[in-house]
Amino acid sequence: MLLFLFSCKEKKTDNTNIEAIQKQAIILRDKADINFDKQNLNTAFYQFNESKELFETVKDSPNISYVLIRMSDIQQINGDYYGSKETVTEALPYAKTFEGHLRSIHNNLGIADKELSLYDDAIFYYKESIKDSKNKEDGHVPLSNIAAVYMQQKKYNDAIILLEYLLSQKFIDKKSNADSKAIMQDNLGYAYFKNGMPEKALQLMNEGLKLKNEINNNYSSIESYLHLADYYSKKDIKKSDYNALTAYNIATKLNSVDERLEALQILISNNNSPNTNRYTQYYFALNDSIIKVRNNFKNKSAKIKYDAKKEKDENVKLHLEKAENQLSLQRAKYMRIVFVIVFIFLVILIAILIRYYKNKNKTIEFKSSYDTETRISKKIHDELANDVFQVIAFAESQPLAAENTKENLLQKLDDIYGRVRGISKENNKIETGKDFTKSIKEMLSAYNTVERNIIATNLESVNWEDVDDIKKITIGRVLQELMVNMKKHSKASLVVIKFDSDQKSILINYTDNGIGCEQTKISKNGLQNMEHRIQTVKGTIEFETEPQNGFKAKIAIPK
Repeated sequence: MLLFLFSCKEKKTDNTNIEAIQKQAIILRDKADINFDKQNLNTAFYQFNESKELFETVKDSPNISYVLIRMSDIQQINGDYYGSKETVTEALPYAKTFEGHLRSIHNNLGIADKELSLYDDAIFYYKESIKDSKNKEDGHVPLSNIAAVYMQQKKYNDAIILLEYLLSQKFIDKKSNADSKAIMQDNLGYAYFKNGMPEKALQLMNEGLKLKNEINNNYSSIESYLHLADYYSKKDIKKSDYNALTAYNIATKLNSVDERLEALQILISNNNSPNTNRYTQYYFALNDSIIKVRNNFKNKSAKIKYDAKKEKDENVKLHLEKAENQLSLQRAKYMRIVFVIVFIFLVILIAILIRYYKNKNKTIEFKSSYDTETRISKKIHDELANDVFQVIAFAESQPLAAENTKENLLQKLDDIYGRVRGISKENNKIETGKDFTKSIKEMLSAYNTVERNIIATNLESVNWEDVDDIKKITIGRVLQELMVNMKKHSKASLVVIKFDSDQKSILINYTDNGIGCEQTKISKNGLQNMEHRIQTVKGTIEFETEPQNGFKAKIAIPK
């Protein structure tokens, strides 16, 4: 139960941490979007990357892929097309279940390859983007981009067929698609121009530029002015310069370097202005500057990624070390709990065992006492009650004045007295002091008769001072019961009792040459009481007997 409560507590803490990280990641992502719209691209790139690391921590795949796509967009704006491909490719595993993200990823890969003049690869990725589209309307942007690649490859007929198809679709007239329509009209007009149809070309390019201006798409209008500048370069140099200069001014305002270079290139090529030399200087200065800026951006973006990865690796390492420390502390805590539980369990178990053995010993002692009392009662009843009754009957029926009658009565009473003394001796107090050996010898010698010889050997060889009183009493009672059993059942003429000891136990070997008995009848001969007595002092007793082959008992009592 304790482990369950601890695990629940930890899980709740983890959930709280995940929510806090997710919230922080979303805040960073939203700030990056704002900076992207404001053209603060370096700041946006850094914030997108920071939010990506946090989204990775909470395993938020949609946001990871979104952020990587936006970072790829920034790299493309800065001319880092290889870096853009690398970044957007990283987003693929996270975007597998998000069609919109997959479409953007493949489209960005197509744009990068187009700018790197890898036209076949660009077309391949644009087609993959079309596959990721739900319908024709969603797929019209990559189709338009394919047409742009055809124009780069000078496949103007293919571009014209594709653009005319797209402009014929009803969805292209939607207000939401006005920007796409304007771009396609301009590209179609430029393709007509390159394919030798100038009149139709000019009309479409002008329509496209007009629509771009209506929707305030200044960035897209740069391309229209460049197309018109190229168109007029062979027909009207002034108009060509005008359109090129207009494109240059808009590109400068929007900080679109590639379009500025293209506009300057047309102005220099026209060579129709007193400012041509200045345009040439601008061109080379700008070209050198953009190379430097883009290289700086590549280095900076690479450093941002490297620093973020390094920080992430260090955080992971610190997190692992912290987790290991927490695990060690938790394990130590659980071990303490387990130790306390085991200790309490052992204490309870030991208490139960002590109580059990005490009760068991009490039971054995009670049974031994009960058996002894029963035996004494039976002996008094069997041996004395009838004799006392006969003496009473004799006294009542015979004249006590007669000398002969008195002598008979006294003889009977003396016989009863002797028997009572015998029973008393069998159950009197066992001497446990320095006279213990003497009392044992006297007790054994009481069973010596003319027909029976009792021999006790090595009794003094045992150091009885090291034996506690309870064990001495037990040995005395067991020997008494062996003697009584021998006298009553065995009809032995020779009894040998040998005493011995080792470092751990006192050993007593009893042997007689009596009639013995069957092993299964031992408990019926009153010997079970001996076993109970021996068990109370944690000793052992073994019997060996067969009919007509005597009786043996081996006793071992721990010191």
